[in-house]
Amino acid sequence: MLLCVGNFFGSTSETEWADYRTGAKKAPIPTYVLGANDQETVSYFPDISGCELAEDITYLGRRGLYSGTSGLQIAYLSGTESQEEPAPAYSFSAKDVAELKTSLLSNANFKGVDILLTSPWPRDVGTFANSPGEIDTKKCGSKLVSDLAASLKPRYHFAALEKTYYERLPYRNHTVLQETPQHVSRFIALADVGNTSKKKYLYAFSIVPMSLMDPAEIVKQPQDVTENPYRKSRKEAQKTKAPLYNELHFSFSEQEEPACQFFFDLNKKRPSDGKERGNSQPKQAKKTLQPAGPCWFCLASPEVEKHLVVSIGTHCYLALAKGGLLPDHVLILPVGHYQSVVDLSSEVMEEVTKYKSALKEFFRSKYVLFERNYRSQHLQLQVVPVPLDHCTSKDIKDTFIAQAQEQQIELLEIPEHSDITQVAQPGTPYFYVELDSGEKLFHRIRGPFPLHFGRWV
Repeated sequence: MLLCVGNFFGSTSETEWADYRTGAKKAPIPTYVLGANDQETVSYFPDISGCELAEDITYLGRRGLYSGTSGLQIAYLSGTESQEEPAPAYSFSAKDVAELKTSLLSNANFKGVDILLTSPWPRDVGTFANSPGEIDTKKCGSKLVSDLAASLKPRYHFAALEKTYYERLPYRNHTVLQETPQHVSRFIALADVGNTSKKKYLYAFSIVPMSLMDPAEIVKQPQDVTENPYRKSRKEAQKTKAPLYNELHFSFSEQEEPACQFFFDLNKKRPSDGKERGNSQPKQAKKTLQPAGPCWFCLASPEVEKHLVVSIGTHCYLALAKGGLLPDHVLILPVGHYQSVVDLSSEVMEEVTKYKSALKEFFRSKYVLFERNYRSQHLQLQVVPVPLDHCTSKDIKDTFIAQAQEQQIELLEIPEHSDITQVAQPGTPYFYVELDSGEKLFHRIRGPFPLHFGRWV
């Protein structure tokens, strides 16, 4: 893939860009870009939360985390620093940085990201390091980017805008002898593409995602490692400054629910409905992905709370929700490792449908089914029964829509006779609701999202 930082659109881009927008030209490899850094180029980015600009050219968005299928995690922040609130369309503010940090650091297992992309340099990046040439890092760059880099601990941090190449010596993310050793970070600034001074504007490398690496390998310290350039400035800022902004309305620090584990021997034969006998292969079988790390919902996990498992089928199983909203609040989960409903093969989806039918008959009441494919690695279909005398399906639907509007969440209705696989691609973060009336609601997640929205409603 190609990742672009700095100004993607130049001063003479209009004619050249038209060829890509119309399909006359095509990017040779998947290309991901940051947003505008000035008012003149804002018009090139029709959706500030991220969108496809042309075939194989994607605008990542204002801020967020891009997770590749390999497990590679790329954090990004578009624009230049602004002191205004709200920030202009081509800038980010202290609130933007704080919300990005909160959405990632709320995960207790967070250890850092593989790559961080920003357009401005981080302020003070040259402290304790090799000289960045004519650039005075105490005066140029963004303090907010420094704070973000210090918090997210990227293995690689790329930036631009200063029109020069600078590869800083790697720096530590821990204090020696006082903290557990952590991986090092490398900052690389790139010059303008095609600059006349022939300064380096392209950095090519291969990287193994942190999630797939041996922990001992990750924390190896190179001989030329330096102290963290941001630690001193962060301590001074904490002493002298008030909090950057009021507490967020939503808390992103809550544990994912349910935090339970299951065990199942995948080598044992599960009950068969007779369709899989013989040598015939399922027509639309999809390869089951393997989790990058421990997964609390794969039945092959070694640690388990077996008492929560209700029923095990051929491809799916049923479990009570730990901390359920009602005693009969259950989860439908695939036995294998699938991230979302849109990733399921046809035979797994068929069994999910059977479980839904069985639950509807069992409850003998209304029910709500919802899925949050965001900051979760294994599909969890939450099924909550609703007492018959409590409210109507219309009441439930209206409440979801009203609460979504209050939180500025665009919850759209999926047309009748359509399903989620027609509106969401694999890997797309989303929130999905299904009512027993057959009505379906969908939200495409493009930024921070309250983890417990479904439970609150």
